[in-house]
Amino acid sequence: MIIATIGSCVKKDNYVGPNQILTGAVIDSSTGQPIQTEVGTSSLQIRAYEMTWNNGVGVVPENFNVHYDGTFANTKVFAGTYKLYPTDGAFAPLVYTNSAGTPVDNGSKTITIQGGTTNVSFTVSPFLKVEWVADPVVNADKTVTVQFKFSRGTAIPDRIFNVTDAFLFVSTAEFVSNASYDNLTSTQVTYSGTAGNALLGQPITLTTKALGANRPYYVRVGARTADNVNKRYNYNAPKQVHIP
Repeated sequence: MIIATIGSCVKKDNYVGPNQILTGAVIDSSTGQPIQTEVGTSSLQIRAYEMTWNNGVGVVPENFNVHYDGTFANTKVFAGTYKLYPTDGAFAPLVYTNSAGTPVDNGSKTITIQGGTTNVSFTVSPFLKVEWVADPVVNADKTVTVQFKFSRGTAIPDRIFNVTDAFLFVSTAEFVSNASYDNLTSTQVTYSGTAGNALLGQPITLTTKALGANRPYYVRVGARTADNVNKRYNYNAPKQVHIP
């Protein structure tokens, strides 16, 4: 009898896992505070290129989401050197290719992540600055009326577009936005051509449709422009209301 023995060689993985933490914020230049945004894979993200191989050339970037309040925290990062910048938000891009096909970099950061927690922030110019004028008012018919205004957040000429609409979003979740809202109670107003531009800096009033009784809701206003890429909303901060 012939007994055949097949052996295998197991190679031990000696690489250290992703044990670093990257935190920070995307700052709105018009307020000096973290930018109000939305959550989801199609919204504002941080793009990261790992630079320790071939100086980042040919490296596939990793994207991770920014929280709706403009902050971020990635707790699973490998130690190393990275080129980072925010992308896909309603602001003048920091890194892009111009009409002549030339790469432009107006604010990426190359940092070394090691030793635990690394913090980094970026400042961006939003297309619009959206502000509350007054606190939301709960009406007797269980609707909610809000007053707000929007103004330009950037003075960069080729990043100034016509205002297309404003949206009063309603949700039972605090991250209420275009990515999470009740379309039966939310309200939108649209503007044609340059009509929305005439409202820049002016108080605007919108009212929701009737809401359910005896529960809290969150309301928030988004306004956007006809930027020729993403058509993302700029936002004010969510506010909670309670319907009796």
